[in-house]
Amino acid sequence: MTIAVYERVSSKAQDTKSQRPDLERWVDAYANGEAVKIYRDKFTGKTMERKGWKQLETDLEAGKVSKILVWRLDRIGRTASGLTKLFDYLTAKKITLISIKDGLDLGTSAGRLMANVLASVAQYETEVRAERVLAGQAVAKANGKTWGGSERGRLVTVKPEQVEAVKRYHAEGMKVAKIARTVGVSRPTVYRLLEQSATCP
Repeated sequence: MTIAVYERVSSKAQDTKSQRPDLERWVDAYANGEAVKIYRDKFTGKTMERKGWKQLETDLEAGKVSKILVWRLDRIGRTASGLTKLFDYLTAKKITLISIKDGLDLGTSAGRLMANVLASVAQYETEVRAERVLAGQAVAKANGKTWGGSERGRLVTVKPEQVEAVKRYHAEGMKVAKIARTVGVSRPTVYRLLEQSATCP
């Protein structure tokens, strides 16, 4: 059994080094010789479809993980539904989740209560951030400011794990709009990926 240390930042321009000292101190103090494996992602927390996280999930399913250690809960994800589902799974499997900055230990009843509160807070912060962006864009537009997106005709780069997520969610019957929100791409991109999948299975 191993302790899974999970680090995440939202973009490639960021680095997980700032999270590492606290994580390393916890491991030095509490690992008690147990093996440690590190999983890292540079990807949005709005979806659980991330390469490092999917590898961690695979190891969870294989029964290789005894604890998950994170710097802060929102490093795992920023949607209440995704986090709550994870909490239920870990509790059923008797796997401990520890969040250093939140002072959270899912192995206790108080920790489980706190986890669900923090999950809601993480989603709230994400929604507020999105509202601020939209409000800023509305003000800029009212002031006559314009900005361009991708060059016309240039396709947006999509990660392999996003492609697989789009195909899987579509096969499960999820609507295109929800797939786009969950995976973090636009609806036209979802349609394009599904069309490519149909022509090149």
